[in-house]
Amino acid sequence: MPEGGYYSWKKTDDICEDVCGQEASRAALSMSRLRCILRGLDLKTYILLLVIVPTCIFGIYLQGQKITYFLRPLWESPPKAFHEIPHYYHENVSMENLCKLHGWGIRESPRRVFDAVLFSNELDILTLRWNELYPYITEFVLLESNSTFTGLPKPLVFASHRDQFKFIEPRLTYGVIGGRFRKGENPFVEEAYQRVALDQLLRIAGISDDDLLIMSDVDEIPSSHTINLLRWCDDIPPILHLRLKNYLYSFEFPLDDKSWRASVHKYQTGKTRYAHYRQTDDILVDAGWHCSFCFRHINEFIFKMKAYSHSDRVRFSHYLNPKRVQDVICKGADLFDMLPEEYTFKEIIGKLGPIPPSYSAVHLPAYLLENADKYKFLLPGNCRRESG
Repeated sequence: MPEGGYYSWKKTDDICEDVCGQEASRAALSMSRLRCILRGLDLKTYILLLVIVPTCIFGIYLQGQKITYFLRPLWESPPKAFHEIPHYYHENVSMENLCKLHGWGIRESPRRVFDAVLFSNELDILTLRWNELYPYITEFVLLESNSTFTGLPKPLVFASHRDQFKFIEPRLTYGVIGGRFRKGENPFVEEAYQRVALDQLLRIAGISDDDLLIMSDVDEIPSSHTINLLRWCDDIPPILHLRLKNYLYSFEFPLDDKSWRASVHKYQTGKTRYAHYRQTDDILVDAGWHCSFCFRHINEFIFKMKAYSHSDRVRFSHYLNPKRVQDVICKGADLFDMLPEEYTFKEIIGKLGPIPPSYSAVHLPAYLLENADKYKFLLPGNCRRESG
C-alpha cells in the first residue's frame, strides 16, 4: 500500500512493457503491439500458423469438391422415389401376353416411333443405337451444332461421316443449328437452346399426336424389345422414364442401374417439349443401356471433358493428360477424381474407389456382339484406347 493510503493498479505486459509503453504515432503503435503479440507466441503456435494452417487451406483447395460431395447427405435430401414398373420380356412370349403382364392392352397396329437426339461426336455409340432401334423406328431425327454446350467451336462430325449411315438415310431427318458462342455463359443455357431447336426439327420430320417420341442422349440406348413393347401396347403412361443400366468407358465397367433421364412420350401437339430432366414419376425398369464416355479414341474423351455441360469438373489441366486418361480408363476410376454423386453416406462409401470390372457380355446390344472385332474396345478385357 503506498503512503497516503492510495492504491492504483494498472495491467501491463511485462514482455513488451518497454515497447507498448512508449508514445508514438498510431501506425507505429499498431506495429509495436503486433510485435508484442508475436514475441508472446511459443514455437508450437508458430508451427500452427506457418505450416498447419496453410496446409489445411491448400488441402481444401485441392479436395474441396470431394469434401462437398461427401457431405452432400447433410445438406441435400434424396429426390422423390420413382414409381417403378416391372419389366417383363422373353423372346418366346407373345406380344399380347407381354402387354397383359404389364397391365396394358394390345393395339391392332403399332404406333409410329420417332427417335430424336442431339449429336456431338459419338459416332460409334450412335451406330450401336441406330442398329439396335432400326427395326422399330419410323423416323430418326438428329440435330447437330457447330458449337459445344460450353461454346467451343466443333466440326460437323455427323455431316462428314454421313455416308456411314446410309442404312437409315430414307428415314433420316437431319438438321444443323449454328452456335451462339457466348463465352462465360452457363453451358446448360446453350444445351436448352439446342433442345428447343430439336422440337422444331421434330415437326419438320412429321411427328403427330399419339406417335411415340424417344427423348434421350445418344449414349442412352433403349433396348429394341422395350420400344417394340411400347409401340404395340395400349394404355401405356403418356410419359414414361426408362431405367437403364449404367456403364462407364465400356461394358466392362457396370456402375449401377440408376440411369433414369431417358424417356418415351406419347406425342401431344403444343404440349410435348424435348427435355432431359424428370418429367413424371413412372419408370420402366431394365429398359436398356447408358454407356457414358464410351469412346474409341483418347482425344474423344478429352474433347468431351472440355465440351459437355459439366466441364467445370476439369479443375486441373493435368486431368486432360492423355496418359492419365488412359490409366483412369483401365482402372475404372473417375476421370474428374470425384466422389460418387449419392444422397446417403452408405451409398457414397459403397461406391468409393474404382468400378470392379465385369467379364460378362450377356444381354448387350446385338449389333455390338455381331461386330465384336470392330467394337472390341467396348467389350470386357479391352480397355486400351487408340490415341487419335
